[in-house]
Amino acid sequence: MRRTAALLGLPLLMIVAGCAQAGSDPAVDAPAADPRRDAFAQRATEVADAWRPLPAWKSGYVPLQDPTVLVGDPGFSGETKIAFLNGWYRDQIDLPTAKPADGAIRFPDGTLSVPLVSAATAYEQLDQGDPPPCDGRPRDPGPKLPGGGPTIEPGPDGPVSSAPQTACVPLTVTAVKLGTAPVRTSRGEAQVPAWLFTVEELAAPVARLAVAPQAVSAPPEPAPPAGPAPQGVVGAQDVQSVDGAELTWRLGVGSCDTGITPLVQERDDVVVVGGSVVTATGVCNSMLKLEPVTATLKAPLGGRPVLDVLTGAPLRLASS
Repeated sequence: MRRTAALLGLPLLMIVAGCAQAGSDPAVDAPAADPRRDAFAQRATEVADAWRPLPAWKSGYVPLQDPTVLVGDPGFSGETKIAFLNGWYRDQIDLPTAKPADGAIRFPDGTLSVPLVSAATAYEQLDQGDPPPCDGRPRDPGPKLPGGGPTIEPGPDGPVSSAPQTACVPLTVTAVKLGTAPVRTSRGEAQVPAWLFTVEELAAPVARLAVAPQAVSAPPEPAPPAGPAPQGVVGAQDVQSVDGAELTWRLGVGSCDTGITPLVQERDDVVVVGGSVVTATGVCNSMLKLEPVTATLKAPLGGRPVLDVLTGAPLRLASS
């Protein structure tokens, strides 16, 4: 659930920014003499030419998003969204421990039979721990002192916690059933067997993919081009959404950068994305932001991989 973005050439301190809209064809909309566009095009060509997926990319199961998926609009509040992103759950039911029969992943180009894990195992993977205590909620009394003395309470003599005090609500699981969830994969969007957990605080189930680990293939290792990133060209961190031919991804940019422009190189078998910026020359802080940008491809994305122009890595669909 929790992930650290690897950002080349920029500090690892991140803030989320608003969405920068783009025209229908960023490569055409950019100025004809823009050296950043030319540098992007050259590097994108190198990335696309180097793309060599393993056989599993076309015949196996290579998920391109996290194994915890929302099925519908959850109706998040501030606290429940924090709990979801951190994996804070408590179960109020007996979770089945028996492994179900093999299931089928349904791709646009066919099906694949895969072994599944039990609901109990899926819940163990889903649950990432308990939230920190916050004002008005009971605290762990802590360890007893030698000889059975008083417990150590938070304070001058107790442990110090820097956990945010506004996020202390776990999500309550009240039911579970085996179903399917839509997942972005190397073969396009697939319907994948998943355990669907009913959560009291949410309006939609939380799905944990049920495919056993031995049936999951990892994306191929990226083959980044030689040499540093071109001046003024920034990389993509993840894919935000895919809607037919409309593609939204996030760029890693400096907080004082301007002129943020999405750039795309589209081929029949692959799409390479990134962007260009005007780097600030004056005094600026070292904050980094993830800037969403949108572009419309010439054809629906389908099963084509989306590659980052700087690293050559296939991009994953971001968590909600």
